Amino acid sequence: MVSPVPDLQTLQNFYRNQLHEGDRAFHDWYRFILSFPPHLVRAYIDQFGLTADAMILDPFCGTGTTLVEAKKCGIPAMGIEANPMAHFASQTKNYWQLTPERVMAGVDRVLAQAIAEPVTQDLLRFTPEQEALLLKNSICDRPLHQCLLLANAIAELPDPLVQNLCKLALADVAVQTASNLKFGPEVGIRRTKVEDADVLAAWQLKVTEMAADLGQVQGQAMAITRCDRGDARRLSLACAPESIDAVITSPPYPNEKDYTRTTRLESVLLGFLRNQQDLRHLKQSLLRSNTRNVFSADQDDAWIAENPNVLEVAAAIEERKHALQKTSGFERLYSRVVTLYFGGMKRHLADLRPILRPGAQLAYVVGDQASFLQVLVRTGELLADVAESLGYEVVSLDLFRTRVSSKTGEHLREEVVRLQWRGGHTHRQNGEESLY
Repeated sequence: MVSPVPDLQTLQNFYRNQLHEGDRAFHDWYRFILSFPPHLVRAYIDQFGLTADAMILDPFCGTGTTLVEAKKCGIPAMGIEANPMAHFASQTKNYWQLTPERVMAGVDRVLAQAIAEPVTQDLLRFTPEQEALLLKNSICDRPLHQCLLLANAIAELPDPLVQNLCKLALADVAVQTASNLKFGPEVGIRRTKVEDADVLAAWQLKVTEMAADLGQVQGQAMAITRCDRGDARRLSLACAPESIDAVITSPPYPNEKDYTRTTRLESVLLGFLRNQQDLRHLKQSLLRSNTRNVFSADQDDAWIAENPNVLEVAAAIEERKHALQKTSGFERLYSRVVTLYFGGMKRHLADLRPILRPGAQLAYVVGDQASFLQVLVRTGELLADVAESLGYEVVSLDLFRTRVSSKTGEHLREEVVRLQWRGGHTHRQNGEESLY
């Protein structure tokens, strides 16, 4: 059967969010399947008129798209990321001092050890605690065995910087080549299982490509970029006052996507998650954006007590919940996710103000949602309202693309909330110092 030709809008949407061929160096070492694209970062670097004497911040750094693009443009940048796997990826993608020769020497050593490993009837496996963290059938036995062989050999490398590069390549190959994972609105399992992938060959090719990228920048002057591990709601602990000229970022959207699942396999493989306690600790450090990282002690919702537009959406979700008799399970938490999410974003924006220079420009890539009982959450509009209540100037809401809702089938806006910070005075809010 001939597939229908996609309409022009679908093609434009697909292209707008894709990694362009010319952007693959460094960005493609490891990235989330739904990461925002480098060309969008570059567009706002140009619009903001940023030069080498500016400092960019990405407080929801993810796998480092903003940092890598800033480095390519010769502009210093720093990121904050709570997820240990994403933080590791961002750090590694922003260290460009390694030479290709140094990397390939490490590759030879790893492969020699992995190939020399005695063949036994017993395949290497995850522990029961590790298995409990994964979706069932995330990876078949033989590809997992090869991944663990590589992980053990990489751990023996004496050069920690080469070791990091090799680990990141393994993380990418484990997901893209060895696993049975598929990615859409949520992570799932393919129907056809990957049982005979040549993981060692795929890993060797990946590291070789990374070494080639490093070879292209040898001898060049480089802007300093770095990623710190931390909580985007407590930025003043990580940055000096009035040190940031621009923010370019894409925070999580309020929906039912468990963002920790996106990196779960590689987080377990590389040892960032060892048990359920580690996973709980990770979820507690994240902005509340879905019901699976809501905790009884959470208090971020107190921050939006004076933001009626957010409260109206939460009330509409509550009304729909009772009308549909969805009063048990995760559905009973839908309205609270909305208040916790925008409360957390308000905490973030409040704590951000002291580290912004007067005139700082900000770009937040966010998307509308209909995940909560099909009540439409206009994320960009609500975030702009929250920012304005904190003294930010709302410059514009720029449409980036539209997406089709998996719940309702309607087109949802994905847009860039543009803000500017002019400066202000301190006062006390919710027991913490803030500005207005």
